[in-house]
Amino acid sequence: MTHHRQKFRTLAAEAAMILGGFIFGTSEFAAMGLLPEMAKANGVAIDFAGASVTSYALGVVFGAPLIAIISARTPRHLSILVLLAIGAVGNILTSLTGNFPMLIVARFVSGLPHGAYFGIAALIAAAMAGHGRRAQAVARVMMGLSIANLFGSPIATFIGESTNWRIPYFLLGAVALVAALGCHVAIPKMPAAEGSGAAKEMGALARPQVWLTFAIGSLGLSGLFAVYTYLVPTLISVTGIGEQKAPLFLVIIGCGMVVGNFFGGWLADKGVMRAIGLLLALNVITFALFLVSVHSAVLIAVAAFLAGFSALALVAPLQARLMDVAGHAQSLGAMLNGCAINVANAVGAALGEVLITTKYGPASTGVVGVGLGIAALVVFSISLKIERHHHKWLSLG
Repeated sequence: MTHHRQKFRTLAAEAAMILGGFIFGTSEFAAMGLLPEMAKANGVAIDFAGASVTSYALGVVFGAPLIAIISARTPRHLSILVLLAIGAVGNILTSLTGNFPMLIVARFVSGLPHGAYFGIAALIAAAMAGHGRRAQAVARVMMGLSIANLFGSPIATFIGESTNWRIPYFLLGAVALVAALGCHVAIPKMPAAEGSGAAKEMGALARPQVWLTFAIGSLGLSGLFAVYTYLVPTLISVTGIGEQKAPLFLVIIGCGMVVGNFFGGWLADKGVMRAIGLLLALNVITFALFLVSVHSAVLIAVAAFLAGFSALALVAPLQARLMDVAGHAQSLGAMLNGCAINVANAVGAALGEVLITTKYGPASTGVVGVGLGIAALVVFSISLKIERHHHKWLSLG
């Protein structure tokens, strides 16, 4: 195959995987915007309907290790097709559910392939890109999440509010099949790693650096979700932004995510650990800025952009780090990044709610970002110290 044909095939494969990522990201984020319609249609209170969001997140967390073990010896080009097919089924089931318990089940099924999909897509993208460009390739595949947040979720919410909340999910299921077709055509045959198996995949869980990296992601990304979840109430009640203009700041966060996604991939290819350390420090500075900017529309716009930028910039370096430290358990290692993001989502939103319901109010969510960002830096320092100590002993040996 000529260089130009190979490059075109790589771009086509990445485009198909980005589309798949867009499907999973939109399916997750749109549920938050469509929650009132889903609650009304199923005859439940909106806070009770939030269980559908939690169900999806649980599917992600349980699905990644389960799928990594089951599919350990499955060729990667086939694994990604199966994951997209499960995603399609989950979204179509969501659109067809007749009662709330079935909706919970459908959302759980929809979430099962989410983390596994991004892990396998990252491995495929890294392999096709080659040495020295893998983090940027991973970042491009992860772009589907950023685009989902910036465009997919608002469009799905608009369609659901204008017609019926079920229609966006049916469309997502259909488009997932289109993404699967694109992956089938563009991704070359890619066998599982030699000697791979369930035991080796489980071996990743015995590696301290895997858990340390997982903790860095879970802590370091929590601040984004604490601020993002309650940004609109903060803007309205504290900053004094009108209710109609407040959602524009979510677009600003989305723009920061898109830019940060590419920057993080570029920076990680210069040095993974250095990239993680710098971006964690930027995270802490960003949420400190958020704390002092809530009374200024201009400053909070800057802080919102940086919140999206610094958080999404971390995703590609963390993904590369997990692939480095997982050893032979590449699939499970790569999939854990998606789990870390969903843990961060749950932790950030929960801690943000705790602060808001106390006397501190909506403006205090930045405290979560600063506090957990510092905790992530502490874990990063421990990871770095262990690695340097390990390399020192290897050199002495």
